[in-house]
Amino acid sequence: MSDLELAETLDDDSVKPMLSDWMTRAELAAELGLTAETLSRWDARRVGPAPTLVGRKVLYRRETVRAWLLEQEQERKATAKHAAPRRAGGRR
Repeated sequence: MSDLELAETLDDDSVKPMLSDWMTRAELAAELGLTAETLSRWDARRVGPAPTLVGRKVLYRRETVRAWLLEQEQERKATAKHAAPRRAGGRR
C-alpha cells in the first residue's frame, strides 16, 4: 500500500470511531469550565447547545457545540472613541 493510499484510508470516516464527533455532558462541562449540573439545568431551560439523548446518555455533537459558541460571540456596541460621554460623579 502506498503512502497516499494509506493516508486516504486513515482519512476515511469508516476508520474513525463512530462516536468521535460526539462528547458526553462531563466532557463538554470540562471543556467549558462548567459543571455537568449546569449543563443539565441549561438543557431543562433549552439554553446552550442542543443535546442528543441515547437512552439515558446525553451526548453533544462537537459541530453543534462549535456553532452554538459562535452564536454566543458578541460584537462590541461601540468603540471607546465613539462611546457616549460619561457623566461626572459616582453612583448614588
